[in-house]
Amino acid sequence: MNVTVAVINQSHHPLPEYQTLGASGMDLRAFLKEPVVLKPLQRALIPTGIFMALPDGFEAQIRPRSGLAIKRGLTLVNTPGTIDADYRGEVMVPMINLSEEPQTINDGERIAQMIVSKFEKVEWQLVASLEESERGTGGFGHSGIH
Repeated sequence: MNVTVAVINQSHHPLPEYQTLGASGMDLRAFLKEPVVLKPLQRALIPTGIFMALPDGFEAQIRPRSGLAIKRGLTLVNTPGTIDADYRGEVMVPMINLSEEPQTINDGERIAQMIVSKFEKVEWQLVASLEESERGTGGFGHSGIH
């Protein structure tokens, strides 16, 4: 199923696009007047030049690109980042350098991926107890190491 999303592209880069037929994420590109150098553990909000109006009932999640993370130590501060359907500002990518060397982000570089998906709204039903399950209250590490 395809969904139509209204978009403004203030950058001179192509719109976010899927790189392969089976891809779920579209690559976002940095829209920079000059390169950004991130020192180790330094963070920066990287603009994309993309503004959009998602339809009601949809969200966009901004996620790291695995290649940047493993090869250069560049990832996102909050992941996944959520863009709500009523947000109309520029899509910004909060990047962090987890490597031991300075990393340069250049204009047009693919810096993150965006996944647009449908979501359901929750209606809370206040109850006195919850139905039992096989797991019960087992939390972190409850199943042991195998």
